[in-house]
Amino acid sequence: MELTRLSLPPLTAPGEVVTFYSYKGGTGRTMALSNIAVLLAKRQNATVPTLMIDWDLEAPGLHHYFPQHEEGPGVLEFFEACGEQLQRRRGRGGQDDAELARQVLAAIDWEQYVCRVDQSSPLYLMRAGRFDASYGERLAAIHWDTLFDACPALFRCFADNLARHFRYVLVDSRTGRSDSAGICTTLLPRKLVVVFTPNRQSLEGVQALVARAAAYRRSHEDEQRQLLVYPLPSRIEMGDSEQRAQWRRGDAARGIAGYQPIFEELLRDCYGLQHALMDSYFDEVQLQQTKTFAYGEQLAVRIDQGGDRFSLTRTFEAFLEWLAGGYFPWQSSREIHLLASIGEARQALEDGSPRAQSLPLARDLNRLGELYRREGKAGQAAHCFEESMSLRQRVLGEDHVDTLLSKSNLAGLLRQQGRLDEAEFLEQCVVEARARQLGAEHLDTLAARASLAATLALRGDSGAALAIQDAVLEAYLRLLGGEHLLTLECKAARAELLALRGELEAARDAQQQVVAARKRLLGAEHPDTLRGKSALARTLAQLRQFEAARGLFSTVVEARTQRLGAAHPETRAARQQLDEVLRQLGEAASVRELCQQLECPDYSALAQLGELDEVAGLVAERPEPLELGGAAPAPGRRR
Repeated sequence: MELTRLSLPPLTAPGEVVTFYSYKGGTGRTMALSNIAVLLAKRQNATVPTLMIDWDLEAPGLHHYFPQHEEGPGVLEFFEACGEQLQRRRGRGGQDDAELARQVLAAIDWEQYVCRVDQSSPLYLMRAGRFDASYGERLAAIHWDTLFDACPALFRCFADNLARHFRYVLVDSRTGRSDSAGICTTLLPRKLVVVFTPNRQSLEGVQALVARAAAYRRSHEDEQRQLLVYPLPSRIEMGDSEQRAQWRRGDAARGIAGYQPIFEELLRDCYGLQHALMDSYFDEVQLQQTKTFAYGEQLAVRIDQGGDRFSLTRTFEAFLEWLAGGYFPWQSSREIHLLASIGEARQALEDGSPRAQSLPLARDLNRLGELYRREGKAGQAAHCFEESMSLRQRVLGEDHVDTLLSKSNLAGLLRQQGRLDEAEFLEQCVVEARARQLGAEHLDTLAARASLAATLALRGDSGAALAIQDAVLEAYLRLLGGEHLLTLECKAARAELLALRGELEAARDAQQQVVAARKRLLGAEHPDTLRGKSALARTLAQLRQFEAARGLFSTVVEARTQRLGAAHPETRAARQQLDEVLRQLGEAASVRELCQQLECPDYSALAQLGELDEVAGLVAERPEPLELGGAAPAPGRRR
């Protein structure tokens, strides 16, 4: 193929640098980068300029996936030229580091190191180098740490310069712990894709690398840039579902930690999050092992263009929903799709036809609010419900069924946030509208009245709240029967109200009835049954029946751990409640075990129990957290 000189104008907005890293070889890292690069370059009718950089200089292989191009200079020759330019400028004092980097890069014609590798899309490659007889000797002579020490801003400015011409710059990093790997993962990228196979060596290696890169970014004044991390499990054997589940979720009996819990904990630490659940992400993103692409350098996205759910192409496209969209891996695919639909609707509103687009926008905002509410993101949920309600009020009117739904959803969030006056006002409006339109004993009207009672109870008007709950419960019993799920939900709410009023024995008796009925109808581990058990356990703890409360909380913790995972907020909440009961029982050893599981030792609780040795042990064993300041080693260097 004829080597055409590259000429790319600057982009209107800077692109982004994405590094692909694996701790060990054989993970399919280069294969993944190649396929993703092809997909990116074909976006927007094949108008997205995409550059691949082969920085695995010791074992270059990216060029094999794109053989129809002439061999030319690459990464090695480019940085040899940088070294020569720095030598010429040695001794010039008083020069800003970033300005020095810009002068060095401006003196080098970077276009000659890049070639086009696809004539049907703007896909480009910077090879590892020219593989002549002197390549090995020249590679051994280049010292990345020397370049970094001479001009620390060089690599960052190099990445910024390429990002002005390419929407995506994908860097294929060397494996292991080396100076060049440190540069590729720590200094260059905005996004870091860590490719791993499910084994301890691979997992421990990428885990250490991510923690180190994040710590470096936080601790160096010149590198205060966000680093988005995307784990990419590879070589997954799809035929063995049991083993696949063990390595993803973990298996304590076999000593397998599970890569999903590992990365959830790692990202929580790196980003300072309360929780980072990655169920949806790993449901979609697992690169399966296939015989077709196990040998040679074949591009799955060019051969397997059907994209059915069994194909690698489908997996790469799913991965790009997070990577190219800039979403975090703990955001669910449902959230991503809703955000995309909301963005399209907003754009359509700006372009015209406000009524036609307002209703789909209000619908998706309401759905997104419900999703955020389930995930415990009350502030984001309230914002979505407020905008949805406002749109529906304007287009449909105050008393339309959809407007009332948005009002009900918003009122529930306001109650949760303690904004009780606003919640009560909305709930009163909903009750009156539904009673007027549907009748006093319509199920929707009864549900609205029950919600109003919950708000009144929190405001301290327990008498009025109990009167409403009694009337609603009487209607449910008459209309639906004693064991309908709505009747049981009303009984549970009424029991909570009794407990709030201090009528603990009555609350306990009602909660026992609810739990027994839900076990018969739904099963012992249904979420509603578990919520009933938690409520009953809290009442038992208030009655100082701690042994019974411990048994129920233990059951809830075990069930939620199995179904939701140890890091899920509901699991952690149940553990904390069990922790409190164990404190009351004076079982310091059990408290210690729970605190370790929660990864947040409660030293004060143990100290109050007189277990000072336990406190000292926990302090000694607790790993040091990632510091926000302080020195960190230069990229690629061992401590």
